[in-house]
Amino acid sequence: MTGRRRWILAAALAVAVLAGVGVWWFATRPDGSGRGGPGRPGPGPGGSAVVPGDPSTGLGSTAPAPSGSASGSGWWRPVAGLTWQWQLSGGLDRSVDAQVYDVDAVDTSAADVAALHAAGRKVICYVNAGAFEEWRPDAARFPATVLGKPLPGWPGERWIDIRRWEALEPILAARFETCRAKGFDGVEPDNVDGYTNESGFPLSADDQIRFNRRLADLAHRLGLAVGLKNDVEQAAALEPAFDFAINEQCLVYDECAALRAFVAAGKPVFHAEYTTVDCGRARALGFSSVRKRQGLDAWREPC
Repeated sequence: MTGRRRWILAAALAVAVLAGVGVWWFATRPDGSGRGGPGRPGPGPGGSAVVPGDPSTGLGSTAPAPSGSASGSGWWRPVAGLTWQWQLSGGLDRSVDAQVYDVDAVDTSAADVAALHAAGRKVICYVNAGAFEEWRPDAARFPATVLGKPLPGWPGERWIDIRRWEALEPILAARFETCRAKGFDGVEPDNVDGYTNESGFPLSADDQIRFNRRLADLAHRLGLAVGLKNDVEQAAALEPAFDFAINEQCLVYDECAALRAFVAAGKPVFHAEYTTVDCGRARALGFSSVRKRQGLDAWREPC
């Protein structure tokens, strides 16, 4: 055997040994996967962490899924046509005949969420993401530098500087984590249209798009579906990042057409009017429409 052939054989043996060691090391890592940190599940499709059997992901839950809904990989994927109830004030009425409930993150208990699941409902968690509320238990976490102008008609609320993601992400992540811990299926981040209001900051459309997509990504990483609240001007651009839309009074303001991108993608538009509802127009649009009092108590008049 020539020296060249001996060198080639030795090199091949060395490569084989190193490959075997690499396979052994990968298979015996502490996290058991080679992806994610120790003890963490690997990311599911879309980059979300999937925990088998965790009801917050919509996978492996023993609660019956409401008719017409679908559980996608990683988080709940609602479909167009689901009926809904929106209640953010007063004692929670769990008897309303609706497939989806949208209720407050703080005021709603894990036991309430579990009871709604047992009745076959899906449950969305209301979180104020684009404005500060002085009465919330985590209000002290907001730096003064992110607080802007008051929201007209909403005492104790102020717009926030959505460009300051490094300051806001830990606060919003903790809020979304609370939703997941209570067993919610999705989240409704409110006030995600600050750029169209007198916020006290020079917010641009691009700033809003970036912030809203960050919210959607944060929710998905926690295994939560996420809805786009109002912000109809950017609905078409944001639809791919969101799982449903929630809208107030698009019929009154003649803005509903912008939300058809969600229905076209098979995603629901949960829609509420506060005066009257033209149910014929709402049904033609494919929306899940109700009439509510502006205080958002339990009363509801569905189409």
